[in-house]
Amino acid sequence: MQLTLRVDQGDGPVEVSTNLFTIVAWERRFKTKASKIADGIGMEDLAFMAHQALMQNGVVCPVVLDDFIKKLIVLEVVDSDPDTPFVEATTATP
Repeated sequence: MQLTLRVDQGDGPVEVSTNLFTIVAWERRFKTKASKIADGIGMEDLAFMAHQALMQNGVVCPVVLDDFIKKLIVLEVVDSDPDTPFVEATTATP
């Protein structure tokens, strides 16, 4: 699963995507499985993923998660990969 998040710490919006490392770090921190994301995800979850993804991409942000959250002006999901990692077959018409 991959999420594209729009984050603004006051310096203008930045889009960043999560990766496997981000999701595994989230699972470890919150002691849950990625499959639970389909049941709903909280703002702290999104903030954690955004924080991790920004740090992995070399974007300057506070090291402490709570300090990062305090700076956030915008945090939203822009896009997410579908649950199925394949393209559905279409019916061919003659």
